Amino acid sequence: MAEHRHSIKTPIAHVIDVDMGYGHSRAAYALKDLSGGVVTTSNNYPGIPASDRKTWKEMRELYEAMSRLHTTPIVGGILFAPIAKIEEIPKFYPRRDLSKANFALRQAYRMIHNGLGKHLVRTLEVNPLPVICTHPVPAFAMEVHGYPGDIWCVPTDADVARAWVPMDSKQSRIKYLCANGRLMERLALYGVRENQLHLTGFPLPKELIGGERSTVIRHDLLARLCNLDPNELFLDRHRKTIAATLGASACSYRKSHILTILYAVGGAGAQRGVGREILKSMAMRLKRGEVKIRLSAGTRSDVLRYYQQTLKELNIKHGVEFIFSHDRAEYFAQFNHALHDTDILWTKPSELAFYTALGLPIIMSNPLGVQEQFNATWLKYVGGGVMQDDVRYANEWIFDWIASGGLARAAWNGLVEAPTHGTYRIEDLLLGRETSLVQLPSIV
Repeated sequence: MAEHRHSIKTPIAHVIDVDMGYGHSRAAYALKDLSGGVVTTSNNYPGIPASDRKTWKEMRELYEAMSRLHTTPIVGGILFAPIAKIEEIPKFYPRRDLSKANFALRQAYRMIHNGLGKHLVRTLEVNPLPVICTHPVPAFAMEVHGYPGDIWCVPTDADVARAWVPMDSKQSRIKYLCANGRLMERLALYGVRENQLHLTGFPLPKELIGGERSTVIRHDLLARLCNLDPNELFLDRHRKTIAATLGASACSYRKSHILTILYAVGGAGAQRGVGREILKSMAMRLKRGEVKIRLSAGTRSDVLRYYQQTLKELNIKHGVEFIFSHDRAEYFAQFNHALHDTDILWTKPSELAFYTALGLPIIMSNPLGVQEQFNATWLKYVGGGVMQDDVRYANEWIFDWIASGGLARAAWNGLVEAPTHGTYRIEDLLLGRETSLVQLPSIV
C-alpha cells in the first residue's frame, strides 16, 4: 500500500469535544491535525457564557457521580437503575423503527433551545469550516443554532443509545463517522439516512499507527510479541503469516523491554481500586523485577495520590510508573507514548477497546453502563480482549495466559480484525478525496 500521508498545514475542520470522561476527548485528540492541533472543548473554551459552563458542569457532575455509584455493590446497582434506563440501548432484533425520541434526548434539546451552545456556534461560524463533534450535544446545538458548515459526529462506542441521534433524525444534516458496522446499523434504526453514515473505524492516534503502512504498529508489535509469547507457541503456529504481515524480521525478534502492563482508570476514577489490587497481587514480582506496572491516573490528582499511598503501604519502590497530567492534551500525549512499549492494556471496555487495533491485547475490568457492555461484546467478537479473572491472583493467571501464547493471539487478532486507520479515513472524507485504504467489512 503506497504511503501518501503528509501533515495538514492549514486547518480543514473545527474539532469539538466535551470534558466529560476521557472518551470524547481521546477521539478528538487523535483528530487534532485536522484543526491545526487545536481542540475546542464545548464546556471549557475561552469566552464560554457562565450559563453554558454551569449547565455542562451539572451534566459532568451527574456523569461522574453515577459512574462512581455504579461500582458500589448492590446499592449502587439499584440507585444506578434510573440512569441506566435513560441510557438504555434497545435490543437490536427484531429490526424496527427506533426513531422515537427518548427522555434523555428531549432534555438535551430543552437545554439547547434555552441557548446551550449558541455562543459556540456564533464563535466558530466566523470561520465556517466543517465541525467534527465527539459528543452528540454540541452537534445538535450546531444544527439547531444554524451553523453554516458541515456537521460531523463521532460516536465513541461500538453501540449507542438513541440520545446520540437528533430529534428529527430522518431530516437531520448531521453526518456520522462510525467505528464499526453494527453502529451504522443501529444509527439507521434510529432514523439516520444511509448517505449520512460513513464506516471509518475509530480514530486512533497517528503517532501510534505510522501511516497507511502501519510502520509504527509493526515495530511495536514485534517487541510486544516477544514478551507475550516467550515459549513461541503462538509464533510456531503462525510463523509464515506473521512474517508476511510484519516483515521477514518477525521471526527473529528480540526482547527489548521488561513485560509491561498499563492499567487505565476512567475519567470518573471509579475503578481505581482495581489498580490497587493489581499492585497488591504483583508486589513480589515487581520487587523481583519481573514486571513493570504503569498506572494511568489521567488528570485526577486524587487517583494519583491514592496510588502513591498504596505504593507506600506495600513498600514497593521500583517497577511502577504513573501517567498523569493536569492538562488533558499532555495526559493523552503521555498515554500514547507509553503504549509504544506496553504489552498489555488493562482497562474497562471504554473507547480504549478500539485500541486493540494497534496490536494490543486488552484485559477488561467490569463495564460501567450498557454502552461498555456492547464494547466488551465487540472486543471479544474480534478476539482482541478478555475479561479479567480474580484480580487478587493476577500474578498467577496473567502469566499462565502469557505462557500459553493466549495474549499474543489477542494482540494479533486486534491488529488483523479491528479497524486501524479510522483517523486517515476521516481525513480523506473531510478533504473530499477518494481513500486508498481498503473498504472495511461491515461487522467491525
